[in-house]
Order: sequence, then C-alpha cells, then structure tokens
Amino acid sequence: MSLILFAFVVRVRDGLPLSASTDFEHNRELQERKQQLRTISKTLARFPDRGTIKGRDLNIYFVSSEGVSYMTVCHCSLPVAQAFCFLEDLRWEFTARFTSTVVALAARPYPFLEFDSTIQKLKQHYNQSGGPALEVTLAEVQGDLRVHPPQVINLEEVELTNGTANGHMEQGPGSGQNGRLQPVTAAGILSLVLNIVCASLNIIRGVHLIEYTFQDDYEGMWNVVAFLLAFVCCLFQCHLYLFHSSLKKPKSFTLLIAIVLCNLYLLGPRNPWQLIFHISVASLSTFLILTRKLQDRTNDCGV
Repeated sequence: MSLILFAFVVRVRDGLPLSASTDFEHNRELQERKQQLRTISKTLARFPDRGTIKGRDLNIYFVSSEGVSYMTVCHCSLPVAQAFCFLEDLRWEFTARFTSTVVALAARPYPFLEFDSTIQKLKQHYNQSGGPALEVTLAEVQGDLRVHPPQVINLEEVELTNGTANGHMEQGPGSGQNGRLQPVTAAGILSLVLNIVCASLNIIRGVHLIEYTFQDDYEGMWNVVAFLLAFVCCLFQCHLYLFHSSLKKPKSFTLLIAIVLCNLYLLGPRNPWQLIFHISVASLSTFLILTRKLQDRTNDCGV
C-alpha cells in the first residue's frame, strides 16, 4: 500500500501551483485532502514553515522555504519524520532544477509540470524503501522536529481567514480560490421558500402583537420578543444555506435550538400544528445546511 499519495509544489506569496504529482488514486478522502491542501496553499504566508493537518486516514504535511511550499498527502500510518524527510528531499530536487528568479516570474499555473517525473520517482522510493533518498537523514529530521515541531492547523480557521462571498471563499490579494459550495438543490429551494414563509409569519404576528402590547399593559412583550427572534433565526438559516461559513455546525444547531425554544414559548398564540410546521421547517433547513459541502472547482491541468 502506498503511504505517500500526492505531492504539490506551490508559490507561497499567492498560492500559485507550480507542479504536482499525477493522481492515480481516486478515493473520496484523498480528493477531500487535495481540496484542503489547495485551500491551505492560499494562506501559506500566514503560517510557520512547517505544518500538519490531521485527517481520518490521510494527513497533510507541508514545508515552506525560500518562497516555495512543498506539500504532501500521506497515510496516517506513515511516521511524521518520514513525511518531512520526503518533503526535504522534494525541496532539494526542486531547488536544484529551478532558481528563485524563475519561480518568481512564473505567471500561469503548473509551469513546471515536467517536475512530476521527479516527484513520482521520490514517491516510489519512499513507498518502497521508506527511507530518505538524498542529503537529508531521518535522524536529522527527527531531531529538528523535536526542537521545532510542526504547527497543527485547523481547517475551520483557514476557511475563516479566507472568508466568503456569494458561496465562494473570499480571494486574498493576488490569489484565486478554487472552492465553492455545491449547487442549490430542489430541496434547498423548498427549504428557502418555507423559511421565508416562516419568517414572514413571525414578523407579521410580532408587529401585529406590538400594537396591542403598547395599547394594553405590556403583558405580551415576551411573545413579541419570541416572534421577532424566530424571524431573525429564519433569516440566518437562509444565509447559512446560501453562503459558506466557518463553524457552520454550531451555528446551525444554535439557530435550530433558538427556533424550537421560541415556538415552544409561543404555544398558546400558536396551535400545536403550527408549532410542528415551524419546527419541521427549521429542522429541514438545518439538515440541508450541514449537508451542503464545498465542491472542487479546480483547474488541475490533468494532475
């Protein structure tokens, strides 16, 4: 079984892909890790020279040096020191062939695609022998990692740094982003329509109740608050479905709990069937928010 599955070389300042290994495996987690790797590549300038992203079965490792970052996706059973040995060997090979001036002048993605053959040879060497191929030794890397351990990176923080706009992750200066949310489904359109209906019912009832509350003795003020809070939560559910957001899961469940509590409080002004309708719509929206993922919209140039 191959332990080193994919390697990627990018320019740090703008995340421009310089070269990558040909992808012969197509399991789902590998494709997810490759997408995460490209997401990380857009913000490398904000991270230390070494980093790790933990996955279920596959991990991402990267090393940055002299304006270039060397990144790899490896099986979790591969020792961390061997993964960084591979990256150091990759760095030696790349810097021996391409100068910093050539890298700085690169203007299109994958200008050094021919370097793929070198990457494949290194991958094959490590997958077969498990040891370093060039100048670096395993003991040196292990010692260096003890002194300067790689930073463990949280993908939620990276996505928050990138930001969002119209379902696309926000682009930083001089860089492009290759991730966007999956297309809106028919069920998603239905949930948006139902959420808008619920929001409209909440705001209408809330405003109507305000008139009587101010005319009488303010006893219904908390009902007004519950209607208006439910209205705001419905709008935020629509926003979470349409736009990518970090910490999506806790936000979704917070909105769902708030809507449920508001409707339970409104038992009286609303009958049980109305409560079931509003809570069902909120539950459907929460499910669709959590299942709408980022899709890969990359220009891989065949790698």
